[in-house]
Amino acid sequence: MMSSALRRWVVLVWLWFVPVVSAAERVTLSVASSVDRAEQKCYLHLPQGYDSQGEPRPLLVHLHSWSGDVEQRNVPQEVAAEAHGWLVLTPNFRGRNDRPEACGSQLAQQDILDAVAWVQARYRVDPRRIYLTGSSGGGHMTLLMAGRHPQVWAAASAWVGISDLAAWHEMHAKDRYGQNMRNACGGAPGTNAKIDDEYRQRSPLTHLAGAVNVPLDIAAGIHDGHRGSVPIRHSLNAFNVVAAAQKLTGVSDAEIAELSVPGGRLSRPQPTDYVIDPAYLRAIYLRRQAGKCRVTIFEGGHEGLAEAAVEFLSQHAKPE
Repeated sequence: MMSSALRRWVVLVWLWFVPVVSAAERVTLSVASSVDRAEQKCYLHLPQGYDSQGEPRPLLVHLHSWSGDVEQRNVPQEVAAEAHGWLVLTPNFRGRNDRPEACGSQLAQQDILDAVAWVQARYRVDPRRIYLTGSSGGGHMTLLMAGRHPQVWAAASAWVGISDLAAWHEMHAKDRYGQNMRNACGGAPGTNAKIDDEYRQRSPLTHLAGAVNVPLDIAAGIHDGHRGSVPIRHSLNAFNVVAAAQKLTGVSDAEIAELSVPGGRLSRPQPTDYVIDPAYLRAIYLRRQAGKCRVTIFEGGHEGLAEAAVEFLSQHAKPE
């Protein structure tokens, strides 16, 4: 087995010398929804050396971003998973978040579950190592799925995710993201009780108390919200819901306020906030743990760090 340090160097070398790296095989799938029978296109990346009669492999489910769909390819994520020998599933879950059928709907959630079940039935998947990750809109859906369907995942890693759609609408009411949410939820927050409930049910904060038994990695770049579309408060509030569900200490409002201004830093950082994480290769300004949930605020913007996500996920497996 490759050490974690060696895997990181392998990934860095691949990313430096090979602009586009694909797995040994990229399979196109069509999975019918168990709810409305609509066919959803998916991709499955098979790692080098995958053997249909061999040992089961971990499965990484990678979710596309807010304005993306199944055709949005994340090569660094594929490369990082390939270094571990994992299968990578990219489901569509109704595409971009501008319609009622998308944006965290019950249909979209079921599309992900159906795609996982379809692959499990046809490929050698290790049921103890099914992982979930995504950034931005994919981070939103990762948080939502961890809260709504915690039994599926060995671990999940959510990057720069939206945790509260109504709060995000307030920030983006006059741009395309605001229009996307109004299209998906039926109007603006505050219009009526039915629309408000759509925003609540599609928001991870409503459900994250259910994720207390899932190893959950939540991360955001400190400049997001200033040079990006999702303020770090969304990630910190998500962590706080999981912490509160366990009666554990979260990140205080004062700390969130300190980090949320441009160039913000903690005036009284805790010892865990000084961590140096080799998987990040970035400065870290806050890291806290509450049970199985971890939150990290790092030097960066609206982005996900593929190797850091895979490194976290690789440390977890469901009990025998």
